[in-house]
Amino acid sequence: MFDVIRIPAFKDNYIWLLRKGASAAVVDPGDARPVIAALERQGLSLTTILVTHHHADHQGGVGDLLERFPAAEVFGPAAESITGVTHRVHGGETIRAAFCDVEWQVIAVPGHTLGHVAYYGAGCLFCGDTLFAGGCGRLFEGSAAQMADSLARLAALPDDTAVYCAHEYTEANLRFALAVEPGNRCLKSRVNEVAVARAKGWATVPSTIALEKASNPFLRCGEPEVVASAQRRKADAIGDVAVFAALRDWKNSF
Repeated sequence: MFDVIRIPAFKDNYIWLLRKGASAAVVDPGDARPVIAALERQGLSLTTILVTHHHADHQGGVGDLLERFPAAEVFGPAAESITGVTHRVHGGETIRAAFCDVEWQVIAVPGHTLGHVAYYGAGCLFCGDTLFAGGCGRLFEGSAAQMADSLARLAALPDDTAVYCAHEYTEANLRFALAVEPGNRCLKSRVNEVAVARAKGWATVPSTIALEKASNPFLRCGEPEVVASAQRRKADAIGDVAVFAALRDWKNSF
């Protein structure tokens, strides 16, 4: 349906370029420079910008991209201040982007920020800083209950969904995951695979929903070993939300 091209930015960000013929969309362009370079290198015209949330490393390049491509449409969360947004989304909408004939579901995923959204279409999930490979985003604005609910919403997507998060945090996330659930065989295998990939300089994103459900502790808050680990940190961590909150607090200082 379209090609997805990874554009590294800053220290550990990924900007996602979606290419269909001579047209392109870009997801969370925190920096315009590498995006423009990629577009010029491949002879592409930017028609669509998708923004998940307001943090500068996700939308800081929008203004410069619009100077170069003034006709581009910009989708962004209605509840947040995003440069140049032409289509404000809340979550629950189905949208069509100009670069290709794909229907995208907009999913409200508050937690990292209050207005954070994700975009799901053609088996691909662009989830910003909500779900990471092996982890999840910090709670800068939302509550543990909001983030737990957002993650459950993403976990309900088909298992083969490709998860395109916005940072290369996988190694650090999996070190924490292994501390939480050392008996998880799938997790141990994933730790080894990621170590090999990173030693070779390879990216570890995208992941899949199936892999996250099998090895990401923030999607496994009902598993006995995860619950026990959370309760060693906080004895009254009873129920999925309380377990999630204990894990997130632990991860903040891990």
